Amino acid sequence: MNELASVRPAREGDLASIDEIYNHYVLHTAITFDVEPLTPVQRREWFAGFGERGRYRLFVAEEGGGVVGYAGSRRFRDKEAYETTVETSVYVAPGLGARGIGSSLYGALMEALGEEDIHRAVAGITLPNPASLALHARFGFESVGVYDEVGRKFGRFWSVEWMQRAL
Repeated sequence: MNELASVRPAREGDLASIDEIYNHYVLHTAITFDVEPLTPVQRREWFAGFGERGRYRLFVAEEGGGVVGYAGSRRFRDKEAYETTVETSVYVAPGLGARGIGSSLYGALMEALGEEDIHRAVAGITLPNPASLALHARFGFESVGVYDEVGRKFGRFWSVEWMQRAL
């Protein structure tokens, strides 16, 4: 496993690195269903939804002075009854998978969420993605079903496996 310099709460100064990581997946993979790269303005608005405490958190992993991944929790749905459910995600810089960065990030995120009034964490994973499915399973997520061919990107349809974990 890779030794990380640190996993810490994200700061606004991390947004350029977060953008670079995420936009790689937007442009080159179906891992996210965004089809256009996010802009710095969009990223700042997104970042404003996170806090140092509470249900909606964002962590980054640093190595060699740079951000190499991030993980966060966001509102699952807008309706109030879903308030105690969060949707989680994790992204690692291209080429740095299988080094423990995602596990370190999810470990910090799950620990922080365990202290909040959250009943369930959910994650949607574009298929195929065995590494992400395995990561989520390691953190206690269980499959609750697949939405078949619900997203279209790169001229084809993609399915999403939904997983959940009790907190």
